[in-house]
Order: sequence, then C-alpha cells, then structure tokens
Amino acid sequence: MTDLRVRPFEERDTEAVVALWERSGLTRPWNDPRKDIARKLRVQRELFLVAERDGEVVGTVMAGYEGHRGWVNYLAVDPSIRRAGLGRRLMDEVEVRLRALGCPKLNLQVRRDNPAALGFYAALGYVDDASVSLGKRLERDEPG
Repeated sequence: MTDLRVRPFEERDTEAVVALWERSGLTRPWNDPRKDIARKLRVQRELFLVAERDGEVVGTVMAGYEGHRGWVNYLAVDPSIRRAGLGRRLMDEVEVRLRALGCPKLNLQVRRDNPAALGFYAALGYVDDASVSLGKRLERDEPG
C-alpha cells in the first residue's frame, strides 16, 4: 500500500468518511456519525486521521488523550482492501502521535460480536484488560 497517504481529516472528507464507516459496519442508530465528526473536530482534531488512495478515503482512525490514557475509535479500512496492512499502519501512526503527547497507555473498545476485530487487535499486542466498560449517554443522537 505504498500509493497511500495518511493525513489529518479535513471537513471535505465528511461524506466519504461516513460512507466508509457505513460500509465497515461501524455506524449505529444511536450514534450520528456526522455529530461524532463535529464533536471530534472540537477536541484534538489532529488525532483524527484518514488514509487516502487515489483521492479516495479508504481508512480512518480517531484517537484522543485525556492525560491518563489514550482512546481509539472509528478505526475503519475499506472492506475491499482489508488484510493488506492499512489497519496496522493507521494504528502505528496514532500510537506514534499519542506517545509524542506522553500517553502511557492506549485503550479501545470492540464489540463482542466482532471476532475479526478482536483478532486484529490481539495481533497488534492488545489484550483484554479484564475490566467492564460502562457508558452513559449525555446527549441523544437519535432523531426525534
């Protein structure tokens, strides 16, 4: 994948990124992806990266660091080019950027029903922290 470049997200990428997330099965009705993008652009936008090949967005990763640990969301690789190293390249890039900020640990969440993603992250050295992920919505994205 040498004809590929990783760069920061730009607003013009929004619809291509949302389409990629939809093709990749990352979107859910309770999370408006356009709102998630807008929220990210207000906080550490430099940690929202896209991979581009021939002018087309084919990968994304969104990361953040709050002083204690880093987080990764929305790692996506176009289904037509998976298993060619792009996911690893995106994770390597975000890890470099988080280390530069002094981040000592990186966490992410994977849905239990996604064994391919669990295997991918295991191959990168991520392990089950044996902790429970809890969540509480502070803002509703559902239409209505």
